[in-house]
Amino acid sequence: MSTLTIFNSVPAQAAAEAHAPAAASGRSIPAVLGADLEVPVKGGRLVSYANLDYAASAPCLEPVSAAVAAALPAYSSVHRGAGYASQLTTARYEQARHTVRAFVGARPDDAVIFTRNTTDATNLLAGCLPEGTTVVVFDSEHHASLLPWERSVRLAPPAFPGEAVRAADEALAGIEGPKLLVVTAASNVTGELWPIAALAHIAHRHGARILVDAAQLVPHRRLNLTALDLDYVAFSGHKLYAPFGAGVLVGRRDWLAAGEPYLKGGGAVRSVGETTEWHDDPEPRHEAGTPNVLGAIALAAACDALTATGWTELVREEERLIARLRTGLASIDGVRELSLWGEDHPRVGIVSFVVDGYSAREVAEALSGEYGIGVRDGKFCAHPFVRHLLGTSDGGCEDGTASAVRASIGIGSTQEHVDRLVEALRDLVSR
Repeated sequence: MSTLTIFNSVPAQAAAEAHAPAAASGRSIPAVLGADLEVPVKGGRLVSYANLDYAASAPCLEPVSAAVAAALPAYSSVHRGAGYASQLTTARYEQARHTVRAFVGARPDDAVIFTRNTTDATNLLAGCLPEGTTVVVFDSEHHASLLPWERSVRLAPPAFPGEAVRAADEALAGIEGPKLLVVTAASNVTGELWPIAALAHIAHRHGARILVDAAQLVPHRRLNLTALDLDYVAFSGHKLYAPFGAGVLVGRRDWLAAGEPYLKGGGAVRSVGETTEWHDDPEPRHEAGTPNVLGAIALAAACDALTATGWTELVREEERLIARLRTGLASIDGVRELSLWGEDHPRVGIVSFVVDGYSAREVAEALSGEYGIGVRDGKFCAHPFVRHLLGTSDGGCEDGTASAVRASIGIGSTQEHVDRLVEALRDLVSR
């Protein structure tokens, strides 16, 4: 897959013409739990909930809930039990590993290690880096990519995609010894897609490896680790419609097999005596104790559901809604969308903005309390990046200053949700 492929989006004309509901075209987009949720608003009324906070945690897909329910009657221990239930649960857990491997297009020998989330996966890899490894990371990253490293070079947010490639090229060229480039596939603040294929090429040209934070990409776009020539990919189930506490790290085995076990305990060892012999296989080596079996099953079920639906239909519906939302926001005086690379750059279903005369928290509280709309406000665990976009270095995360509002969509989002947000903001700025 080329850089152009990862930037692929539905043409604007096609998006504008795609006004029919998803079901009308015969597509099999699965439903989410909570689509009929009603919430109280000012005056005591109940209104249908407009969930526009998918980038924080997406709702559960019905096929995911069904897969977990089906696994519960036979739920048992994994890997070391001889009983039927244990054998069945072990088979389901290991099948989940194969499903995730296929979902991201991993190489046959790549490790698939179940973790709690993307942050957990990134910290796991941080503990496995060869001694003296230098990490190159942009200040536009989520804290999970900024903070775990003992030795890092932080780069300023690039002015355009080519600048990202050039800056990474220059930084990696000046580093001796092991090196790792860490980059997002899609920004959790702006939704903008990063040129990960080009960045992977640059990293490898300098003998470095690349870790891609795919948490915000995989709920919205297909990812093929092999075609993109990525070394490591991390993402979270709770952003992939599988909110059962599991994430995953997928990638090359050698660093993971040589690294200190992430957790020291049962399952990570071959034998314990006067000395301890740890597993050479990175999957058991880093999954000590009883793993989150149901989380892994849920994550795999989400992967299966999205694959079965087909990315063309999912992307078309998302592009239609996000274009409508951005057009609506642009039509309101006093509302400014945040962007690193301009309004025409491809992105997933995430938009962050500020409203003149209101703090981000005031906007979010008004949208919730008066209109039944759920959004996120703050710096989105990306403090340096949000400050850069806002052009300020002051303000904390909790007090609402130097912060923004983020609206994000996904499966289950509707045109009515988008229109309600636009009209609510129009009402707020007119007061």
